[in-house]
Amino acid sequence: MLEPVYWDAGTARLLPRLLNGRTGGSVFTTHRKPGPGKIVSARDVCPDTGLARLSYGQARMLLDEHTALGGDSGTGWDLHEWRHSGLTHLGGGGASLLMLMAKSRHTKPENVRKYFHPSAEAIAEVTSLLAPSDSRG
Repeated sequence: MLEPVYWDAGTARLLPRLLNGRTGGSVFTTHRKPGPGKIVSARDVCPDTGLARLSYGQARMLLDEHTALGGDSGTGWDLHEWRHSGLTHLGGGGASLLMLMAKSRHTKPENVRKYFHPSAEAIAEVTSLLAPSDSRG
């Protein structure tokens, strides 16, 4: 099943550099083709270059390497934390619990609730909905 992916404007401007004119295959690939003994699904190989999809382990290593403070100290970002930091920012910015679930593709509210931190203003606004109306007709 295909699912839509939504990009913000900054990401959309960077995508052409990653795609480099390609029309199919994985966006994030390894720097070499899979070895002769490696069984890789055709879905995981770029049809244009023959390069395999970047594995989770490789992505984790690259992210850590390129975000480590002070060189190769191993203190870079963690993929899971990086993914969920976006949810934390969205939750702090007023996104609803349902929108956080849709964005993250979580199916249980309890798994997303920790990222949902409504501001004092948002709580005051929703509380005002319970106040009696000023206009009595």
